[in-house]
Amino acid sequence: MPAAALLSIENLHVDVAGTPVIEGVSLSIAPGEMLGVVGESGCGKSVTALAAMRLLAEPPMRVSGGAIRFMGRDLAGLSDIEMQAIRGRDMAMIFQEPMTSLNPVFTVGDQVAEVLHLHSDLPPRACLDRAAELFATVGIPAPAEALNRYPHQMSGGQRQRVMIAMALACGPKLLVADEPTTALDVTVQAQILDLLDRLRRDTGMAVLLITHDLGVVSQYCDRVAVMYGGRIVEQAPAADLFAHPRHRYTRALLRTIPASNPPGSALPAISGTVPPPGRRPPGCSFHPRCTATVAACAHDLPALTGDTHLTRCWNPA
Repeated sequence: MPAAALLSIENLHVDVAGTPVIEGVSLSIAPGEMLGVVGESGCGKSVTALAAMRLLAEPPMRVSGGAIRFMGRDLAGLSDIEMQAIRGRDMAMIFQEPMTSLNPVFTVGDQVAEVLHLHSDLPPRACLDRAAELFATVGIPAPAEALNRYPHQMSGGQRQRVMIAMALACGPKLLVADEPTTALDVTVQAQILDLLDRLRRDTGMAVLLITHDLGVVSQYCDRVAVMYGGRIVEQAPAADLFAHPRHRYTRALLRTIPASNPPGSALPAISGTVPPPGRRPPGCSFHPRCTATVAACAHDLPALTGDTHLTRCWNPA
């Protein structure tokens, strides 16, 4: 864990109508650090991020235990108005699906300018000028003209870039990026990731990156947290995790990376599916899909143990 954490999530529990979804997740991220959170769909990555931003749909969702601290402040104790002052200015989030995150009845320029208007002293015209600069930064063609477009007039990739511009508008201290390069082609993906990497190095912005792309994680992230069944199952510095993965789930994920397999060969697959909340098996949630189980796996939940390389496994590699 970073010595001076900007964001600290401690023993987080989230329920949906009484059913556990997140169970005992602890994460920390320091200024200027990029932390990658990986795992299959349904493992709890996005719910953890939404809980950190205080954006859970309450009810039926609720934080049932643990603490979330940002810049030393317990976010659970803040009012909605106090949280609104933090979100967009100090904490920002790039959502996974831009079409449902942008308002269809306002131009994209007005939506980005609104963030600046709420969190800065810039006059309206200056807010729009700054929005055009942000559009240029994230690679939207003809940025001044793009200000007047509505979301439906833009491609999926352009809408995603609008969301990235909106998140970066006020220079946040923490950026939560939930699949930030969804719908972007490979070249633009690299441009956006390079931009985020440069910003966090130049400004000290921390980035919590949620992604399925392990290649991206290996290239850009300082540390990696692997989630499965609503829990952290492995967490380590990126170089250490990729060189010496210990949890059987992590090893199975790494085997599916195309670059780690011979050209033209069939990619390995992990048999079975992620168990949904309410139907997670006792013991280690991964044991029904694991090929290296021991007796304890089916009955007892292993603790997350280790120093800088943490693993939750009865039979680590």
